[in-house]
Amino acid sequence: MAQRCPLLLSLSLSLSLSLSLSVSTAESSPLLDQHLQPAEAEGFLEKYGYLHDEQHTHSANEVKSAVREFQWLSHLPVTGQLDSATLVKMSLPRCGVKDRGSHEAWAQRVNTIFSGQSRQHLRKKRYTHPGEKWYKRHLTYRIVNWPRHLSQGPVRLAVQTAFQLWSNVSGLVFQEVSQSPTDIRLAFYEGEHNDGTSNAFDGPGGALAHAFFPCRGEAHFDKAERWTLNGHKGHNLFLVTAHEIGHTLGLEHSPVRHALMSPYYKKMGRSLLLSWDDITAVQQLYGKPSGGAGVQIPGRALSWAMQDWELAEEPTDRNLSQPQYCQGLFDAITMDGNGTVLVFRGGLFWTVSSEGNVSAPLLLQQRWPHLPFAIEAVAFSPLDSKLYFLKGGLSLLSQVS
Repeated sequence: MAQRCPLLLSLSLSLSLSLSLSVSTAESSPLLDQHLQPAEAEGFLEKYGYLHDEQHTHSANEVKSAVREFQWLSHLPVTGQLDSATLVKMSLPRCGVKDRGSHEAWAQRVNTIFSGQSRQHLRKKRYTHPGEKWYKRHLTYRIVNWPRHLSQGPVRLAVQTAFQLWSNVSGLVFQEVSQSPTDIRLAFYEGEHNDGTSNAFDGPGGALAHAFFPCRGEAHFDKAERWTLNGHKGHNLFLVTAHEIGHTLGLEHSPVRHALMSPYYKKMGRSLLLSWDDITAVQQLYGKPSGGAGVQIPGRALSWAMQDWELAEEPTDRNLSQPQYCQGLFDAITMDGNGTVLVFRGGLFWTVSSEGNVSAPLLLQQRWPHLPFAIEAVAFSPLDSKLYFLKGGLSLLSQVS
């Protein structure tokens, strides 16, 4: 297996560059003096599943093989040496879920792509362990407690949108509830929190969060971190939540560079947030959405909307004794006959081309002068090539697309 690392690395790089332009890396300019020491690297490799932690000592060959595995997943030159770039990468903020098994499963997946063999059987091993998927399509979730420095309103909005990211491209539906029982629980903890010493949080930096596969369905976030929603100082709670939700659905870490399920967290990019590998993974487990292939939320549109997330107020009339369906961040999303996605929010809309290019925010009434300031729903009809807008009960408006 180790002999195939350089080939697989080049294949994964070329595939990810051509197929998965999504979010930008958070480690574009790491400080070279902020990295693990070589003596600490072995503990890191044990923590994330590259070495068996029940062994007291590891041979030099075992450590070298583990380093090669880590370098492959991290898109570093696969040398097996604990060089500066490798130690810097180990020190960067990441997910606390183990990486164990990613290399072997990805090798099988690449082999099926280029050999033409049947993929369905092999893909299951890539995305989930036996039994680790939900056997229903309607899942509930609950936010158990809250992070410091952020009020409940914007946190709830970010969590809703993170769930919507996955429901838009799969056959899943999510519902927020205020009390147990619930399928997925999200909570903020510090240090040791009854998950075992290997899952204890380590303060600012390091492991920001971790989650558990179905059917435990829990995502835990380090309360000691500085969480943010608007892209300023701190870690973006929306992106980290979306990643951890992927684990609660049964997805493992992806070796694709720009995948949301990559073990290292990203910054918000301008294009689509989910890579082809993320979408393939969740659809393999839960199928496509009822409307077809699914509609993605573009990162650039989210970035514009996130600017005022932290100013959001908690609705005073919200009654969480009744389940709340994920409405997410936008008023409406649809796709026209040319394959262009249209995303609406208030008096603005964005277009996303079939290649993933996102426009700047456009004025709704400049494109459709007779529409009200905001809409509630929109749908494209292939029968007459028109967009149908809904605002206020049964008041249906139609415009040529």
